[in-house]
Amino acid sequence: MTAIERLCGGWPQLVMFDLDGTLVDSVPDLAAAVDSMLAQLDRPAAGIDKVRDWVGNGAVVLVRRALADDLHAQGVDDALAAQGLALFEAAYASSHHATRVYPGALEFLHALHARGTPLALVTNKTSRFLPELLAQVGMAELFRWQIGGDTFAQKKPDPYALHWLLQQAGVRAEQALFIGDSRNDVLAAKAAQVPVAAVTYGYNHGQSIASEAPDWLGDDLRLLLAVA
Repeated sequence: MTAIERLCGGWPQLVMFDLDGTLVDSVPDLAAAVDSMLAQLDRPAAGIDKVRDWVGNGAVVLVRRALADDLHAQGVDDALAAQGLALFEAAYASSHHATRVYPGALEFLHALHARGTPLALVTNKTSRFLPELLAQVGMAELFRWQIGGDTFAQKKPDPYALHWLLQQAGVRAEQALFIGDSRNDVLAAKAAQVPVAAVTYGYNHGQSIASEAPDWLGDDLRLLLAVA
């Protein structure tokens, strides 16, 4: 029996994925957009290392963290945050060329897709950026559902999107799997009572994802297809 079958008590009837930090490393492009925004506001650049710790909660939070130069994003004026968001989104929309697929991720997606497994994307990234980015990395046709951070009023770690997908797919929680890299992903899956697998190479604000006790933890998604 494979690891993925052990997690779901059989082959999963729905597999849901986070995007940034799980399937693709988008930090180089995000950092470039953040630094472009900061430069236009006459502020010092943040750089890749800081942005890597700040991503995961959507563009609004990322911009506030960059303006505060702090993970907790305290004390940022709302008008400045709105201006910063507009500048960031304009810069990010212009290029995703530095975004790269993590080793094994595309192969894993194709293996699931070949078996007819329904796949869904649940990301806090703004939905308008998804079509171009997914096309660039060869994933455009793989997901039956694509949920962005602005698709619903709630975003991860709220489990609303996962509950919605379970209903759409007609699948019980224990028959599905969520795969992510961050605390938000693990919390959302556990709240929806969905088994959760986590990758070690993601962002998670600089903290080890092992501390969130996912049901499976690995450094390559292809390991989920290995006989365990």
